[in-house]
Amino acid sequence: MHTALHPPVFLLLGSNMGSRLRLLASACDALQRSGVWIEKKSSVYESAPWGFEAAQNFLNMALQVRTLLPPHLLLRAAQQVERRMGRVRTAGAGYSSRPIDIDILFYGDKVVSAPLLSIPHPLLHERRFALAPLAELAPDFVHPALKKTVRELLRACSDTGSVARLG
Repeated sequence: MHTALHPPVFLLLGSNMGSRLRLLASACDALQRSGVWIEKKSSVYESAPWGFEAAQNFLNMALQVRTLLPPHLLLRAAQQVERRMGRVRTAGAGYSSRPIDIDILFYGDKVVSAPLLSIPHPLLHERRFALAPLAELAPDFVHPALKKTVRELLRACSDTGSVARLG
C-alpha cells in the first residue's frame, strides 16, 4: 500500500462493560474484516469514565491503521462493528457505559466537519484517556487544526483523570 495515498489513521477503542480486554481484541479483529489494516496498537490503559458515573472503569487503546475507506465510510464501518458487539446508541442520552466504543481521532491531516463526523476528534485535546495511548503510538504527530504534537497536547491537557497503563 502506498503511504502517500493512504495516510495513517488513528482510532481509539474503549470498553467498560463485560470482558473488556476480550472486547477490545474482538473489535480489532472485526475492524480488520471491515477493510481496516492495523499497523500498530498501543498498550491498554485503564481510566475512570469521562463525563458520567459508571460501575466499571474503561479500558482504552489506540490503533494506527491504514484503510482505503474514506472518512464517512470508516465511521459507518466502525459503527457497524459497535452495533454487532452490542453497542446501543440513544439519541440525546449523553455518555453511558458501553461494551465497545470506536472513535476516529485523526485521518491523516484531514479536517472534516460534518453533522455526524468531526475529524480530528473535537474533544481529543481534553481527554487524557485518549491522548496517553495515542502518545505511545505517535507522540510527534501534529494535530492538523491545533498545530501541536500529540505529546504537546498531552502535556497541556487539563484533564486530571487517572490513566494507568496496564502491564
